[in-house]
Amino acid sequence: MTLGHDPNFLVVPVPLPRAARPLRELPSTHFTVQLDPARRLAAATVVDVDGARLLDLPRDDDWHLDPRVPASEQAGPELYVDNDLDRGHLVRRRDPVWGDEDVARRANAETFAYPNAAPQAAQFNQSKELWNGLEDHVLDHAEALRQRLVVLTGPVLAPEDPVYRGVGIPRLFWKVAAWASGPADAPALAAAAFVLDQTPQLGEIDLRTADARALAAGDVPPLGPFRTFQVPVSDVEVLTGLDLGPLAAADVLVAAGPAPTEPLALDRERWTELHGPADVVVG
Repeated sequence: MTLGHDPNFLVVPVPLPRAARPLRELPSTHFTVQLDPARRLAAATVVDVDGARLLDLPRDDDWHLDPRVPASEQAGPELYVDNDLDRGHLVRRRDPVWGDEDVARRANAETFAYPNAAPQAAQFNQSKELWNGLEDHVLDHAEALRQRLVVLTGPVLAPEDPVYRGVGIPRLFWKVAAWASGPADAPALAAAAFVLDQTPQLGEIDLRTADARALAAGDVPPLGPFRTFQVPVSDVEVLTGLDLGPLAAADVLVAAGPAPTEPLALDRERWTELHGPADVVVG
């Protein structure tokens, strides 16, 4: 079995994201992590989901460092000790858990490697549950004859992220779900993009002050309630600096206004806040 994301998993190609900066490519069972060693977090993850072959296996919960990567290049257990940060799965645990049982068990265990984790606010709420269920909602809508998704997820690694224990804490996370639509003999690529925002509802000056106080006290920088948005795929490219290949052209969301060229020019009027699955545009 070939490890990692299969670019032809959907028949219509979905390549790995491309970045201008060097990333470590870590292929695992049914997914690939693209680790940014300078930030010690993943810039992107890509998982192939076969909805017709998913298995319901118990959680492993054995978080471990990836032996393929120096410990100094991954945010390990020391980041999450004695605080209220969650080790948030980027590749959702159940997404690669499909196929033969031994393969599914291996995928289950491999999702608990630290390069597949990113720090998130520990408080679960309705919006976080919505974020965690987006793949299910899109999978339900995808063409029944295929029931396959490719899901790309990662934190927005912004230069202004507040640093805690040597790791920049992302306040934005992104996700793009891709599927094949149309007739089997002429499938077309479709994609939908989402952003999770855990930025506190503070003004810019108050936010910088709160970050400085947390840093001085050795505390976790302030994180706010989870808010989930559907956004243009092109906005994700601008936020992350990643080239997502054919996904922007396959976006099911018809965005108003021109695409921005850099993060400060992003217009959140193009973003739709989601309060439940019914708000998601999938076609």
